[in-house]
Amino acid sequence: MIRYGFTKELNKPYEAVVEEITAALKNEGFGILTEINIKEKLKEKLGVEFRKYIILGACSPANAYKSLQVEENIGLMLPCNVIVYEKDGKTVLSVIKPATAMQMIDNAELKKIAEHVEDQLKQAFDIVN
Repeated sequence: MIRYGFTKELNKPYEAVVEEITAALKNEGFGILTEINIKEKLKEKLGVEFRKYIILGACSPANAYKSLQVEENIGLMLPCNVIVYEKDGKTVLSVIKPATAMQMIDNAELKKIAEHVEDQLKQAFDIVN
């Protein structure tokens, strides 16, 4: 089990999980800034086949703004990544733990923001079953 993200396997179609986590994130105040379809990109760039795998770059504008106010280089760590992929007949959902990811930055104010963001991401993660 990874320690830097919340992860679970689901008995749902990949597309349904992508739709559900996107809606759950929106409900928590996040938008999707980027969508990287790994399957398509690997086919396009390398000519290789790969399973369905997407990286969603989720951002809460209010929290991003707060983070930038207390740590201007935090943009190196944004947005918060959410991944959905197929594995062994199941769909895997994984969401980054911002508080863990931000441990390398010595900033107490940022730590509080990261913990709040992590709580919001966990709420969205928990909704998808």
